[in-house]
Amino acid sequence: MALGVSQNLIVNPSFEIYNACPNTLGSFNEDVESWSTPTIGSTDYFNGCSTAMGTPENFNGSQPADFGVGYAGLYLYAPGDYREYIQAELLEPLKKGKKYKISFYVSLAERSDFAIKEFGLLFSKNKLDFSIRKELSKMHLYKDTENEYHHMEIGYSNFFDDTKDWILVHTQFEAKGTERFLTFGNFKNNKRTRLFKTKRNAKQGAYYYLDMMLLESAEPNDFVEEPKVVSSDLAGGDIALDKKHIFKNVFFDFDQSEVLQESQEEIQSIFKVLKKDTALKIEIHGHTDSIGSEAYNRQLSESRAKAVAEYFMALGLSKERIFWQGHGGAKPIVSNASEDGRKQNRRVEFIITESK
Repeated sequence: MALGVSQNLIVNPSFEIYNACPNTLGSFNEDVESWSTPTIGSTDYFNGCSTAMGTPENFNGSQPADFGVGYAGLYLYAPGDYREYIQAELLEPLKKGKKYKISFYVSLAERSDFAIKEFGLLFSKNKLDFSIRKELSKMHLYKDTENEYHHMEIGYSNFFDDTKDWILVHTQFEAKGTERFLTFGNFKNNKRTRLFKTKRNAKQGAYYYLDMMLLESAEPNDFVEEPKVVSSDLAGGDIALDKKHIFKNVFFDFDQSEVLQESQEEIQSIFKVLKKDTALKIEIHGHTDSIGSEAYNRQLSESRAKAVAEYFMALGLSKERIFWQGHGGAKPIVSNASEDGRKQNRRVEFIITESK
């Protein structure tokens, strides 16, 4: 996701500013400037200044910091519905009807037995403060009748078992005008949490490192995007890195997610580029037209992106080098008023990146 020049509304977004260098587990609430924990779950803070809670080595594995020397660590799934969260007061309340974009980087800890399929974001009018160690459920939240909430989830798609790289997660939304505080975590109990099992006989939790959280105003072009078309010289590897491209010939029939035979040649050409340079990875983003419900279109776009990803894997590309995500009909590139426009919006985009 391209980062804009607008102001980040989250203070200390990469946890670099601290009140004290961490020397024990569960010290995030006390040590990190401009952040807090909304429950008594013991969220962790890691910083290169520390020997006990330093980076890259820590009690849950090894993870170098990618933005400075600090990052947060928290359980998003654990036995007994145990949960950890982080909370920030925004620089200013969000404005009703205005569009915003939020992004953050995550990495699953090596000793995690599970990974979750969605990350939860909860905006609130007032600061949260609950003396619980379990999930922040609606039952708890709505006991505070003076507060107002705006909840959303971001699907993780894959890279669920990636314990090496920092993975970018992002979404866009329209504000209600009551958002002053932001809380990150998993707001579902264990029974309702969608999981991947990463180890056989798994009994423990899903522990994530979190870094560089950005919340910015979204410009109109963030919602009606001007796509960059992939170069025709695919065989020569003439694909700009870190730029958004559209598969020229990968379209889908209405309500379908099958990769058609006429689409396969272009995918094969891009595969040859990736095969030549094993340091390259590919992000695949699926889109639909505006017909149908938002939930169904998101699922359909996810299936389309996954279908393309699976074709790359069938050609021999490792799944560790592929990320896919569906956006539904939220990002049209032309009007949906005509069948031709809807056909163009039923598209798949890709971004080629280089491993760090």
